[in-house]
Amino acid sequence: MLQFASFNPTIKLKWTKRKFVQLFVIFLGGLVSFFLLSAIPSVANTPATKIEFVSPSWVSQHVNDPKVKVLDVRINPLEYIDGHIPKAVNLADNVFRGPNGFLPVQYWDANKIVQLLSKSGISNDDQIVVYSDGNNVLGATMVAYLLERSGAKKVAVIDGGYKGFKDAKETVTKEFPRYTPGKFTLQDNPNIRVSLEQLKPLIGKPGNVIIDPRPADLFEGKVNLWVRNGHIPGARNIPWPTFTEANNPDEALKNPHKLKSLGEIKRLLAERNIKPSDNIIVSCSTGREATLQYVVLKHLLGYPNVRIYEGSWTEYSTTDLPVETGPEKSV
Repeated sequence: MLQFASFNPTIKLKWTKRKFVQLFVIFLGGLVSFFLLSAIPSVANTPATKIEFVSPSWVSQHVNDPKVKVLDVRINPLEYIDGHIPKAVNLADNVFRGPNGFLPVQYWDANKIVQLLSKSGISNDDQIVVYSDGNNVLGATMVAYLLERSGAKKVAVIDGGYKGFKDAKETVTKEFPRYTPGKFTLQDNPNIRVSLEQLKPLIGKPGNVIIDPRPADLFEGKVNLWVRNGHIPGARNIPWPTFTEANNPDEALKNPHKLKSLGEIKRLLAERNIKPSDNIIVSCSTGREATLQYVVLKHLLGYPNVRIYEGSWTEYSTTDLPVETGPEKSV
């Protein structure tokens, strides 16, 4: 004959209380963890970087602010020694890149970039002003991009560069500034770049636009430079000088560091059927030329979906992915 254990309400009550206490402890621990984690800053919650182009007069008006830091990224140190903007620290743009075990001229790892910035007196919350000279506006925009990539909050590129600054009769100096190292903390922003693996599924898909700012001869594959020459299928060739006054017919106004009006640039993009709603990838030779159009499209025009393929043609040309040659195909 089957027998059932008799029900003991005291045991049941004790079990219920014990279970309740356990659940309450778990809930309380979760609540504490939530508030602790909420207090820890994260990349996702940090304010977006602001990059702008500013006039020489703006720089002169703000350069004495202790939070304003100036980077002269000209490659030749003798040019800096011969004259520079007051407070400027020379940090040549080519120190940010090198070999990665296979490819040349790739961006150094983020921690090394942050060390370079810190040693130059830069901290995350500084207002950082960047400039170059000659044809190297790309050096200035490249450093601006890397500042955003690393976690700087406010970055400005001098519209007109060092030439524009001198032409505006603003004060230059030969005096070297004395400064202390900055406190730059890495806040990597992977959302502004794409890898080769991320790029692959976007090629040729509607709504995705690849802008290639290289000269037409390189884009079309007429120059035997890389292992494979040409461009990513479907890419639009918009050479970077078309965004600037590099080819202004008036010699006095010719300056690759001076941007054309945003209205002119918008018309150029509209003529090429490039829309703000597009998912835009900028890819060039080595990831440097791309930075000018990236900064203009994302930060000055406010196009929301703009990224850089940092490996660019240096990496893409070494793969077995499809290559197009000749002029771009009509859209």
